[in-house]
Amino acid sequence: MNLLIDMGNSRLKWAVTTAGQIMIGLPLVNSRINREELIRLWQGRYRPRRIAISCVSANQLLELVQSVAGELWLDVDIILVKSQAQAFGVINAYRQPEKLGVDRWLSLIAVWQQYQRSACIVDCGTAITVDLINADGRHQGGLISPGLTLMKQSLGQGTEALPFSETNHVFGLADHTEAAIYSGTLMAAVGLIKQVLATQADDRQLILTGGDAELIAGQLNVEAIVAPDLVLRGLLCVLEGHT
Repeated sequence: MNLLIDMGNSRLKWAVTTAGQIMIGLPLVNSRINREELIRLWQGRYRPRRIAISCVSANQLLELVQSVAGELWLDVDIILVKSQAQAFGVINAYRQPEKLGVDRWLSLIAVWQQYQRSACIVDCGTAITVDLINADGRHQGGLISPGLTLMKQSLGQGTEALPFSETNHVFGLADHTEAAIYSGTLMAAVGLIKQVLATQADDRQLILTGGDAELIAGQLNVEAIVAPDLVLRGLLCVLEGHT
């Protein structure tokens, strides 16, 4: 058995894997992660042979997770995954390959391993990232913009009268401020994805992941696959190919 850990900007997602099958655990909000909570989740239930970690969150959280893992399982092999120039059939487009977010790198690997076709991968999380990969497994670069919550928060912080709200509303032209912000930020995300697809000559598979993937997919008029655990699946690909 192995343990997969995806440490994102807002949440820690994890899963255990046996014989290539992934069993997803309950995610943790980063602000609530502490030693006791991690021990409660993992102690006595699992004894992993290896742990694969993807981390884009704060270094102190990574140190905490590694410390708890070492305390629970003294001899466990911990693999901290980093972005590479080329691996698992994917060629990284970044001039400094290690600068590509490891979550994006793992999503590229997961998509290529499963579909092996040209795709547009959109992570709809704290930030919205868009990455394109062609039919040869070559990453063609990407885009980054604020996620829905960050857009709403920036309006609240940068103005006197625009409130922050997490309430969902009917999508479209609005007759009150909260609904106008909801639809405006959602339309910005939808418009970004549509514009990227419109600039591509080929028929790309659109794949959405991240916390707002379902919400954004519901407003797109193109076929999309929602793959909520793409980074974890990328970690599994790395483990399966790791010697």
